Amino acid sequence: MNSKTPVLLGYAFRPFFLLNGIFAIVVVVIWIATLHGSGLPGITPMWHSHEMLVGFAMAAVAGFSLTAVANWTGRPAVHGVPLGLLVFSWLAGRLAMLLTAWLPGTLVGLLDMLFPILLCVLLGREIIEGRSRRNYQLLVIMVTLALLNVLYHLGVNQHIAGADRLAIYLLIHTVLLLVAIIAARIIPAFTGNWLRQQGHKEMPVVYDNVNHAALLLTILVGLAASFAPAHPLTGILAFLAALVHGFRLSRWRAFSTTVNPLLFVLHAAYAWFPVAYVLLGCSVFGWLFTPTTALHALTMGAIGTMVMAVTTRVALGHTGRPLQAARATVVAYWLLMIAVLIRVLGPLTGDGYLLMIDLSAAGWIAAFGIFVWVYWPILARPRVS
Repeated sequence: MNSKTPVLLGYAFRPFFLLNGIFAIVVVVIWIATLHGSGLPGITPMWHSHEMLVGFAMAAVAGFSLTAVANWTGRPAVHGVPLGLLVFSWLAGRLAMLLTAWLPGTLVGLLDMLFPILLCVLLGREIIEGRSRRNYQLLVIMVTLALLNVLYHLGVNQHIAGADRLAIYLLIHTVLLLVAIIAARIIPAFTGNWLRQQGHKEMPVVYDNVNHAALLLTILVGLAASFAPAHPLTGILAFLAALVHGFRLSRWRAFSTTVNPLLFVLHAAYAWFPVAYVLLGCSVFGWLFTPTTALHALTMGAIGTMVMAVTTRVALGHTGRPLQAARATVVAYWLLMIAVLIRVLGPLTGDGYLLMIDLSAAGWIAAFGIFVWVYWPILARPRVS
């Protein structure tokens, strides 16, 4: 790697994990201000959902995937000018979405599409030229995310009625599919490596047929919840998905890792999959919980906590630092989990719902504020020998 390359542009995880942490705070602050009547023009629930997916989640995906693909293929990591252009495209998209009330809708859509398209190009080049056939599915998912973003803007600009709402739901479940794939690769592997170091004999168990069933059900639930959210079949599929994801997690020896927060938090984050699908099933049949409850268990829970879990570990491992969570990082884990729990249970509080949203947002902001404070120097400084 060129010695003149700025540290932040040396690996994709560096700029994207840092920007992702900052953006996680900014987007929630803007949204809470909007709920209290003092936000910017053009900030709508659809904007909030879009930015948490395309802005927040996909930034983490870009940082992780472009870093990991170098290990998968043996090719040099994407860095320097190409990475700088990708970062610029992400920033341009976020600014365009923020100024959506003042810019033409077509321009906003074009600027917002720069990042997903360039990410697909860079990731596709590395996977295809590196002949990493195993990762073609990840490339297909990334292309799907980009196409769904096009669908979102077609809806927002009223070219296809209702397309924006449909795109948001499909984006949520496509990101969940990607998280489920990555989790199945890294959680058992990281857990097994650590258990061997500790002298344990029993290792995580991975069943290919269970993995295939989990991914298939994730797809089916996503399609059903997007196109027929109130149909009983959607609820049945959600309960089946909860069962399979729960069984998969139960074989990964989560409770053997409780003394290692950096590792255990990965299991805790994945636990939101079965929990969220149970809540989704209950919401379909009208059993206590609302669709909003299930939605935030899937997004804040399964996606948000996994982003925190993966970024805190990957940043340490790829900068040569010990795989040990700082005390402040552990506090951030707890704050985030509590924030998700408050948000999930918020609809049950009736008149206190807005207060619960505020408390959940405060926990989210505090958690990612700690992340930025702890990891800024780690991400911005050279690798430790």
